[in-house]
Amino acid sequence: MSFQEALSQVVNRHEELAALMSDASSLNASEFTKMSKEYAELTPVVEVVNALRNAQGEMAECEQMLADPDCDADMKELAEAEYHDLKKRVPELERDVQLMLLPKDEADEKNAILEIRAGTGGDEAALFAADLYRMYQRYAERMGWKFELLDVNEIGIGGFKEVSVNITGKNVFARFKYESGVHRVQRVPATESGGRIHTSAATVAVLPEAEDVDIKVEAKDLRIDTYRSQGAGGQHVNTTDSAVRITHIPTGLVTQCQDNKSQHKNKEQAMKMMRAKLYDHERQQLDAERAADRKNQVGSGDRSERIRTYNFPQGRVSDHRINLTLYRLDEVLQGDLDEVIDALIAEDQAQKLAELS
Repeated sequence: MSFQEALSQVVNRHEELAALMSDASSLNASEFTKMSKEYAELTPVVEVVNALRNAQGEMAECEQMLADPDCDADMKELAEAEYHDLKKRVPELERDVQLMLLPKDEADEKNAILEIRAGTGGDEAALFAADLYRMYQRYAERMGWKFELLDVNEIGIGGFKEVSVNITGKNVFARFKYESGVHRVQRVPATESGGRIHTSAATVAVLPEAEDVDIKVEAKDLRIDTYRSQGAGGQHVNTTDSAVRITHIPTGLVTQCQDNKSQHKNKEQAMKMMRAKLYDHERQQLDAERAADRKNQVGSGDRSERIRTYNFPQGRVSDHRINLTLYRLDEVLQGDLDEVIDALIAEDQAQKLAELS
């Protein structure tokens, strides 16, 4: 299908939906809701398509005037100035439309489950995991998203062996999905008397939160264990078996939650994480099949890939997927992540556009 045919298809579908919804009596509530959502999604695309077509029409008119020997000099001068403006604007509008027509990731609008685990580096890795947790918490606050702790395994000096969070808001997964991977830190630990720089790491996983309709979980496939919640240093923070661990037997996936005093609440949260893990498991398999012939995947979510380094002596943050280096580490750790995430989104879109051409 050519680019122009794709544009006509979008405009025709938008008009078709408008006609169908104008006779709401012939639709049930579910059909009307579904059509309304599709119409709303297509409306901004159609607006840009119309702007593009208008600009292309005006450009053609300018070309005719410039080629007309009978056109007076003043009109030709105006037409030439307008033609140069349109020559820059039309490719920009074409790119805007192409970006809007790129296949959508169905999970982009979903909330996310964020998991951070300390990797190599002992206590320093656990402290870095806590730094990442606070960085994402501050970013969520900037975006107006809800940041809810699901489960945490702390060490006694303020670090996290692992922590899970539920982040809810508009297009959370669309922006957070690029954070999956290995994050590396280079700094002098507070416990290092010789001033030597140590390197340690933490692994981040971002999973789209799954609804019941996204993934079906059979009760027979689950093993649910309860145990006593434990805090830092192994001290009991609860005298009842309120902590819950859920194992999905067919896949071996495990989730657990001990952050609430209520066993029911912990079970609910652990099931939320399990649905997200199973949904992500399916997505990873599909992505691997689709991307078998792709060498570069900015948004692949490969959790074994080292994606970013935080270098404290140089005040530097480097994202290795797109060769982006920023010398404002403090601001990034305070949750100022938009420049990094916007650059990752732009590169991902550029790769997808290149694949279409």
